[in-house]
Amino acid sequence: MFSIDAAQALIAASPRDTRPLDVPAWAAAYGLAHLDNPNPWATSLIGPTSTALNRTYAMTTDLTKPLIVAQISVNGASPGPLLIDGTHRLYRAWREHVPRLPAHLLTVQETCQIRDDLLLGPHGTSSTSPSTR
Repeated sequence: MFSIDAAQALIAASPRDTRPLDVPAWAAAYGLAHLDNPNPWATSLIGPTSTALNRTYAMTTDLTKPLIVAQISVNGASPGPLLIDGTHRLYRAWREHVPRLPAHLLTVQETCQIRDDLLLGPHGTSSTSPSTR
């Protein structure tokens, strides 16, 4: 849904300070506590499934590399944050009881610029011209 390469390029072109991301709160929101449960009773709507997260890889990730948080606004509502890069780092930090991780926060406008929709094409624009649809 989002081009991480484009997000990293935006951050490089417009440097900004990182913000602390609250690991326990985000881990709870992403359902990370349920991933290792052999009898899962809950499923997260936005986090990874138990088979989609490579735990071995997660435990080797660099916790000093900032995560990337996008801001999504739907139908003019107040923007909401969405982690778009760093789920494996979040998992490792949660498992190791690290309280905070550094994160870059994108604006709503920057988030729109990096959107990459499979149906609509890069940045939410149609990849076919009107005459070829």
